[in-house]
Amino acid sequence: MTFCSDQPLCLNSPIPYFTAIPGGLSPCKSITVSGTVLPSAQRFYINLRCGSDIAFHLNPRFDQNTVVCNTLINSSWGPEQYSISQAMPFSRGQGFSVWMTCEDTGFKVAVNGQHLLNYNHRLKDLPAINVLEVGGDIQLTHLHT
Repeated sequence: MTFCSDQPLCLNSPIPYFTAIPGGLSPCKSITVSGTVLPSAQRFYINLRCGSDIAFHLNPRFDQNTVVCNTLINSSWGPEQYSISQAMPFSRGQGFSVWMTCEDTGFKVAVNGQHLLNYNHRLKDLPAINVLEVGGDIQLTHLHT
């Protein structure tokens, strides 16, 4: 696992990419991830990590034409939450910007400026959520934590 903190990123940033979230999460803190979906993409993910747990897993799935969210606690995934938007907000070969805001009760997620979903916190120790991980079939262009 390699941790990097250079932002904006060079176009050849390694995937998966890890970076610290200074001070961990707190209400009103936002994280932005921008990149380009690879033309042959099947899936990619954005994880907000707390040690070996994943507090928030955002997983666009082109093979299912949906976005799935979940939480991994003690090596066990919880129930999947599917976005209820009318259309898949990501497109193969296209750029994207994901904006995640931490609130008291959960995360708000927008893609390319459009609200996508709300996700209730399943891990409550927000300051302990201190690593951003991005991987899968994308090329990163910018992160802001």
